[in-house]
Amino acid sequence: MTLLPYFLIGSAFGVILVEAEVVSWFRIQEMFRFDAFHMYGIIGTAVLTAAISLLTIKRLGVRGPDGEPLGFTPKVLGTGARYLAGGTVFGLGWALTGACPGPLVALVGAGTPVMLVAFLSALGGTWTYGRLRPKLPH
Repeated sequence: MTLLPYFLIGSAFGVILVEAEVVSWFRIQEMFRFDAFHMYGIIGTAVLTAAISLLTIKRLGVRGPDGEPLGFTPKVLGTGARYLAGGTVFGLGWALTGACPGPLVALVGAGTPVMLVAFLSALGGTWTYGRLRPKLPH
């Protein structure tokens, strides 16, 4: 029962993604062909919203439940090979399924049952990475 609010918020977000056509293969194709501004407008709005939210959190000094200030710690970038490999796997998955991994659940809920295969594959890949992570060079 404690997870119900998160389920409802996630469901509402999924409906918004579907209604805004963010999960549409045709919209994604338009974006990569530079045929329409639709997806760029949505992505730009998301980036702007995140930037404003992070600035607000920083200026107000918002703290988490543990009392620690919210924010990001700077990351140290590694070699380019790992980013090339990760980006290639991500891009191939996106190209083969026609969908970004984020809205896979929304696509299943919208009546595209073939995306269940992609969703289960994403879970399998995440599980595999979790098992192999200690042995991988980071």
